[in-house]
Amino acid sequence: MSPIDPGVPHGATATTTDDGWTLIMVRELRHPPERVWAALVDPGELDQWAPFSAAAPLDAPGETTLTMVDGDTRVDLPAIVRAADEPRLLEYSWGRDLLRWVLEPTVAGTRLTLRHQSPEAGIEAMVAAGWHLCLIVCDQLVGGHAVGVIRGTDAMDHGWADLRDGYAKLFG
Repeated sequence: MSPIDPGVPHGATATTTDDGWTLIMVRELRHPPERVWAALVDPGELDQWAPFSAAAPLDAPGETTLTMVDGDTRVDLPAIVRAADEPRLLEYSWGRDLLRWVLEPTVAGTRLTLRHQSPEAGIEAMVAAGWHLCLIVCDQLVGGHAVGVIRGTDAMDHGWADLRDGYAKLFG
């Protein structure tokens, strides 16, 4: 695995809702929406950057399974793709959480906005730190420079704890 620079917490907000919280994370990627879309929906690509593997492509509405991966530990969670409007919008449930990915073309590539909603209180900064690292790996993968997946306890070796603490301060 190639070393990565995790940078600092940025481009994210977390708000409390009546039924949990919502994380909104925005990233500017130097790749066209069509290429970013492929990384979001293709199981082979997801397995190289996401915190889960997918049993099937996420490019059409329907039920599937997303498997949380942490070393040798695997936990299957039901998922339902609710919207798949290539290459602009992808929305799916992941267990009790809801993820909504919006891709907007920009002059330099794509503005990617992730809205992650969850009913589980107190984990917003942890989730933000995890997505922060995953999206760095995704950006590298989409750019043709695969650095190796970083998820689960492996994230501890890549600045996850500092990112978590930084996002906790950012979210107040």
